Amino acid sequence: MCLAVPGRVLDIDERDGTRVATVDFGGVVKEVCLEYLPDLQVGEYAIVHVGFALQRLDEESALKTLALFTELGVLQEEFADPWEAAAGQDGPYADEEAGK
Repeated sequence: MCLAVPGRVLDIDERDGTRVATVDFGGVVKEVCLEYLPDLQVGEYAIVHVGFALQRLDEESALKTLALFTELGVLQEEFADPWEAAAGQDGPYADEEAGK
């Protein structure tokens, strides 16, 4: 699943002529491109999808959404390492690999 997730801008930098931000998604920190919201400032919230800040969001709405996503386990699913998740899943040979 790929969701648009609200996050708070922690800092802003420029890399190769592109504004990028470090964004906190309820404890998960990622780098985000700010090309669609060039006036976004540190401390503001934005909806982020596939690494791009798409829309500014008020703090109350952002925090409510993050709380709901956390309660539903969506943040873990969205930000989990796919290789780590795949390694933990039972596959057709899971019993053989486990020595069963």
